[in-house]
Amino acid sequence: MTSQGFSTRAIHAGQDPDASTGAVVVPIFQSSTFAQDGIGGLRNGYEYGRAGNPTRDSLEEQLAAAEQAAHAFSFSSGLAAEDALIRALLTPGDRIVLGNDVYGGTYRLIDRVLGPWGVSHRVTEMTDLDGLTAELAAAPTALVWVETPSNPMMKVTEIAAVAEITHAAGALLVVDNTFASPYLQNPLALGADVVVHSTTKYIGGHSDLIGGAVVLDDDALAEKVAFVQFAVGAVSAPMDAFLTTRGLKTLGVRMDRHSANAQAVAEWLRDQPAVDTVYYPGLPDHPGHELAARQMRGFGGMLSVSFTGGATAARTVAEATRLFTLAESLGGIESLMNYPAEMTHASVQGTELAVADNLLRLSVGLEDAADLLADLEQALGQLPAS
Repeated sequence: MTSQGFSTRAIHAGQDPDASTGAVVVPIFQSSTFAQDGIGGLRNGYEYGRAGNPTRDSLEEQLAAAEQAAHAFSFSSGLAAEDALIRALLTPGDRIVLGNDVYGGTYRLIDRVLGPWGVSHRVTEMTDLDGLTAELAAAPTALVWVETPSNPMMKVTEIAAVAEITHAAGALLVVDNTFASPYLQNPLALGADVVVHSTTKYIGGHSDLIGGAVVLDDDALAEKVAFVQFAVGAVSAPMDAFLTTRGLKTLGVRMDRHSANAQAVAEWLRDQPAVDTVYYPGLPDHPGHELAARQMRGFGGMLSVSFTGGATAARTVAEATRLFTLAESLGGIESLMNYPAEMTHASVQGTELAVADNLLRLSVGLEDAADLLADLEQALGQLPAS
């Protein structure tokens, strides 16, 4: 299906009508085990739910098609996917270089879980290509880990250039594509070796599932990931796989609306006197605007905003909105607001990844844009007059 458009692939890849009933939606095979026709006589290869499940298999084919990749693996969470990938590809003594603006949970996994296992890491500014080159020259590196756009500062990294630098140093490039989604950006086509997703977010899209994915082309690397997925067992359950499949089918139309609404919100916030900076690549004055316009097919639904009134102003706005729900996560149809310093990035307080306390992160949903702007207007109205 590689010659077909994104939404066609997302709707049809791995979604053949059920052979026994003709159901046009892949059933939820809510079974932990499968009957054998004699010892070793597996029906279509199915034996035990950890090793394989038809609902999960259909999702993995769909995910691979969405990223135009050869292989995809579905996990019980985004962090489970990241953990399986790192343990599949690295051994104690290896080193990861990651961006200085990554999701706090990713940093916590690498620093506090995999660090004691013997995997070291260094943090660097991924938009500084000369600095990255110098960092990779300083010591042997196994993986370079990039988020673009990044969480929560919305930095845009040039994937093709970083891939070239990474490969010259003998390392593999992993790109977390959660914020952009496979509809807006395909890192493998730009030179990345592996893509990871929290499918909880835009791919699922309805705030009703937890999941993660690893997507890649290389057969040998895929075999290693497949083994860890099977041996460790952090697989997505049939119901979560079903919900993820359902969400992925509408990703294209949702991302168009997310992007349009986020653009409207970013432009409105930029003109408010209480606002210091709006971080959204769709704004022409964003440092990564031109790169995002070349590398992505839209600017997405995520933005961050800092306030001149400091932490007090940010907290006041976060607790005053009515349509923007104060909650962790992102990428759902409803708009969410997050205070990273004490929520999603609390685990990096006191480190070089710490987030300023005057910053809010907005996941702009699919509501009517005028209603979202009215909600923000009344919330900012709670701030003292300057």
